[in-house]
Amino acid sequence: MISREPLLPGLRVLVVGTSGSGKSTFAEKLAREAKIAHLELDQMNWRPGWYDRSTEEPEAFLADVAEATAASDWVLAGNYAMTRPTVLPRLTHVVWLDLSLWQVMTQVIHRSFQRASSGADVFPGCREDWSRWLEAEHPIRWALATHHARRPRYVALSAQIEERGGVVLRCRNRREAGAALQSLVALARSRSTA
Repeated sequence: MISREPLLPGLRVLVVGTSGSGKSTFAEKLAREAKIAHLELDQMNWRPGWYDRSTEEPEAFLADVAEATAASDWVLAGNYAMTRPTVLPRLTHVVWLDLSLWQVMTQVIHRSFQRASSGADVFPGCREDWSRWLEAEHPIRWALATHHARRPRYVALSAQIEERGGVVLRCRNRREAGAALQSLVALARSRSTA
């Protein structure tokens, strides 16, 4: 359950969707064009060697999330359910990237192939090598396993946000995602000139 207190001024956007739906790309572009802070739950969580702070040190991870989202304007990408009590009461908008399974799988396979081929860090000290593709938590397998199962959760989340006066932008394709992005950028620009 989230707070019923009135929304504070500002633009605070959570971008959700299954692995490979384009959350990080959307959030990065929105932050750049709207000139607001870009926050990534994965960046806050993962440490070298794929050390998972949300499991190993959840209090410190949640403290970092609370500190990062204390500002009045930001866009946050990520699906960590444990952060919802901290993040949801502050949200003004949720962007739900609800793309079809084939779109998600195309994107996540392409991204995983690029990451494994390049050998570059996904996060500092965290590389995606080919052997990780066999793990159940690998983004390809995770996206396939959770794509349909997450929908009811996002429907419930959307209802909670709307009930307290927030806005939910559910995007079922790239065109709708582009329109959501432009509407949020326009909102941010109108607030900065007001």
